[in-house]
Amino acid sequence: MLIALLALVGALIALYLTLYKVGVIGELVCQIGSCERVNSSRWATFLGLPVAAWGLATYVVLLGLAVAAIQGVAPRQVAWATVLVSGWAVMFSGWLTSIELFVIHAICIWCVTSATIMTLLFFASAIELRRVLRLSTD
Repeated sequence: MLIALLALVGALIALYLTLYKVGVIGELVCQIGSCERVNSSRWATFLGLPVAAWGLATYVVLLGLAVAAIQGVAPRQVAWATVLVSGWAVMFSGWLTSIELFVIHAICIWCVTSATIMTLLFFASAIELRRVLRLSTD
């Protein structure tokens, strides 16, 4: 349930940033940092799509995996998939954060919040994987 909740919150943040990037939202609410500077930089797209859209897709996949886990579908495979997806996303988020700090010289609080949520998702999924593996050997 925690993984599902974190994925849902992350998806909402990523949706907000995606809507900004595609022009549906005209201005970002950003009390801390330089969100518009980060999200209007050339680094805000990856392979032709907004980085936020990639994040949204990742959160939706993680939410789907969490729902599958709650329903008891292939526990080991779902737990491994959740660790792998969230682990990859943490590395990608780390790379993006380093771009913010050392290339753009600006921080987006929404991006940092998303990276934090993804890190929490990774740790929660690693704990869940450990639990699932322990149960399968008992």
